[in-house]
Amino acid sequence: MPRVVLVIGASQYLGARTVQTLQDDPGVDRVLGVDSAPPHLPIGEAEFVHADACGDGVDRVIRESGADTVLHLGLLSTDRGPVQENTRVGTMQVLAACQRSTAVSRLVLRSGSALEARDVAEVETYTRGLARRRPDLSVAVLRFANIIGPSVETPLTHYLGMRVVPTMRGHDPRMQFIHEDDGVEVLRRMALGSGSPYDGFFDVAAPGAMPLSACLRRVGRPGIPVPERGLRVLGGLGRRRGAHYSPERLRRLCCDRVFDTGQLERVLEWTPTHTSRQAFEAFADAAGRASDQLERADPPNRFGPAAARVRAGVGR
Repeated sequence: MPRVVLVIGASQYLGARTVQTLQDDPGVDRVLGVDSAPPHLPIGEAEFVHADACGDGVDRVIRESGADTVLHLGLLSTDRGPVQENTRVGTMQVLAACQRSTAVSRLVLRSGSALEARDVAEVETYTRGLARRRPDLSVAVLRFANIIGPSVETPLTHYLGMRVVPTMRGHDPRMQFIHEDDGVEVLRRMALGSGSPYDGFFDVAAPGAMPLSACLRRVGRPGIPVPERGLRVLGGLGRRRGAHYSPERLRRLCCDRVFDTGQLERVLEWTPTHTSRQAFEAFADAAGRASDQLERADPPNRFGPAAARVRAGVGR
């Protein structure tokens, strides 16, 4: 039976790419993208629905769309209140709306994309409770490694693009990545799966890892070791300029954890097409090309606002 799929977080790169991919699948009849800001990428013939994380819009969309499959990919953009709090509240509202729905039979949640550790734990605990309360609802939680590649912009790519990159003193974490194309493919496959063995918590990452110091050398950025107290001070200053980093965010961005992807690969009968190093190289090559283009630009503002966005992305 053809599916009706709702993709929450469609204004972001990953959400828009997932919408594009799902609407080309013969097993999908209808795709709706949901967010409180328009998608940054074209989403083809898919419908876009405006909904705010802080209101009842998500519940209404899930109820009125008749969606049987919901993908919640993280932050719903909003201008009201702190981003982190809006993300947590929005996620909890999505889970509650799926519990109330009589049509939703499959829920895929991207865990921890814009939440602090304690909020991740709260959301995942509630998700386990939801699965117990609604045993007929097929639920998968995807714990993604850092998504990276030539096109995606994330807090990590912004961090790596700073002129001088603050690092935690005495800490050189191993970085594990997932290429943006592989991330979209995981979401497509998990959305179309249902029931055991597709239920549960899954790590999503590519094989291998790189030390943060090696990543910084590859993109030509100096790392400045700073004690944790200093990072708190820098975090306050950075928020005024839109950097939004903190000791907690750095711990999460640079998580010294090697993901166990065996369960995911067995269930999907699939492995990522890029290793962690290859995914990072794709990002570094694209950043290098953008930097070279800016170097050749004369005068510097030749490309106007577009150049300013690229310059911000590569930290120039």
